[in-house]
Amino acid sequence: MTIEPAALETLHSLFIGFAFAGLLASAFELFTAQRADFRLLQAGGLVAVASVPVVVFSAPFLILRNTVRGRRIEGRPFVFVMLASMIASVWSIFSGRVVLDLLHVLGS
Repeated sequence: MTIEPAALETLHSLFIGFAFAGLLASAFELFTAQRADFRLLQAGGLVAVASVPVVVFSAPFLILRNTVRGRRIEGRPFVFVMLASMIASVWSIFSGRVVLDLLHVLGS
């Protein structure tokens, strides 16, 4: 069984996107002592503008974290969890592709 190069590249983007999202969210929590969340964008002013890259690139991690917590605490239906996981996966592919392209441009 062989895997097409395009499929392998997509899987690579997916994995890199999820890993980078988790790394960025964890680093944010480490350095600011507050949880990375979508509510960072509601702060307004310079804080909201500065948090846009953090929220955009850590969104797959944030979506899955919120979804798992919602399933455990609120008992959300499985279909909701599945759809949120699909959205996080697609977002992870796109952000992983951006990270890989930036690494390529920087020469790594």
